[in-house]
Amino acid sequence: MNWHDGAVTQALLAGIFTWSMTALGAGAVLMTKEVSQKVLDAMLGFAGGVMIAASFWSLLAPAIEMSRAMNIAPWVPAAMGFILGAAFLRVLDKVVPHVHLGFPVEESEGVKTSWKPGTLLFMAITLHNIPEGLAVGVAFGAVAAGFPEATIAGAISLAVGIGIQNFPEGFAVSVPLRRAGMSRSKSFWYGQLSAIVEPIAAVIGASAVLLAKPILPYAMAFAAGAMLFVVVEEVIPESQRNGNTDIATGGAMIGFLVMMILDVAMG
Repeated sequence: MNWHDGAVTQALLAGIFTWSMTALGAGAVLMTKEVSQKVLDAMLGFAGGVMIAASFWSLLAPAIEMSRAMNIAPWVPAAMGFILGAAFLRVLDKVVPHVHLGFPVEESEGVKTSWKPGTLLFMAITLHNIPEGLAVGVAFGAVAAGFPEATIAGAISLAVGIGIQNFPEGFAVSVPLRRAGMSRSKSFWYGQLSAIVEPIAAVIGASAVLLAKPILPYAMAFAAGAMLFVVVEEVIPESQRNGNTDIATGGAMIGFLVMMILDVAMG
């Protein structure tokens, strides 16, 4: 196995890890049905904080440094990739039928469909997880591409950070489904299945940057823009929807702090 193949395998394994953390969190529904809304909102806030920090510390900042090393105006790849990532998620948001956590099915977005509420929620969380998987894959691809700004420790820290926030995310998806009357097994199934796209997206991200090394800073910024779009459009509004603004904001601050420390300490 050459190093490039190894990088794709590492990205796949990292994606499987982040998915497994979602499954672990979703597994809590097998033991409980009732969880405080304040706890769920704090968890969502925490997840948003982790994603915001990862967008900058693990993706945008390295993309800027890589651009300098490639003798490109450092802001150009970061800005272009960032906008393209946000636009990509915006298009998916408009096309794919889904409903956000805590919202009634009447407020579903995307193309109108007769899908059940559980399926619509699953699609919303799947959209949420695509940029996370891409981010992990791009990070491991950057290491294999030989950029000194990218380290294996930094890629691992990103995967760990996303895995940490996936645990409460899986919990926050499965418990409301159970509360709405879905069976324990179905609630767990939808909760863990929502992140199964992460290993796939991780492999795509790693493969893309290995096939076209010059796109790496753009790809990292693309993942950052996609993640930040999800946070602003979905995660933060959901965490604030039930009036627990201080708790959700505190969770976001803690999530940002944890990811920043993790990235700086390991990267």
